[in-house]
Amino acid sequence: MDIIEKLMLTQNETLQFFELSDQQLSLSYGENKWNVKQILHHLADAEMVLHERIKRTIARPNQTIQAFDQDAWCREMKYQSKPLSISQDLFSATRKSIIYLAENFYKSHGQNEYIHSETKKRTVKQEFDKVANHNEQHLRQIRQALKNG
Repeated sequence: MDIIEKLMLTQNETLQFFELSDQQLSLSYGENKWNVKQILHHLADAEMVLHERIKRTIARPNQTIQAFDQDAWCREMKYQSKPLSISQDLFSATRKSIIYLAENFYKSHGQNEYIHSETKKRTVKQEFDKVANHNEQHLRQIRQALKNG
């Protein structure tokens, strides 16, 4: 499966979960783990961060880009009380742009590098792949939470 197919598949499944009931959104995949609602907010924010990294590295390789603290974002951005519709719109629009960028730059700019403040040297191709793999990881968690519930 190519990157575009992966991005589209994970996008389509993720968007369905934004329509879950409040009870389903409150389910967690494990003790002291994020619930489905928190995961969906995280996915939207992470997509936005990865999108920016990809664009920065396409436009100007070899810069240093800072990591973000996902747990601090969950806590300080109040994921539990934040309206899910905001993150749904953000996820949808950002993923559309990521797919557009992948269609146009995955091959031609895939080897452009940047320095991640924690994981060090990364490429545009790795970031596109991370979008799909990160999304799939969280989809597994959501499926597990719904199965547990």
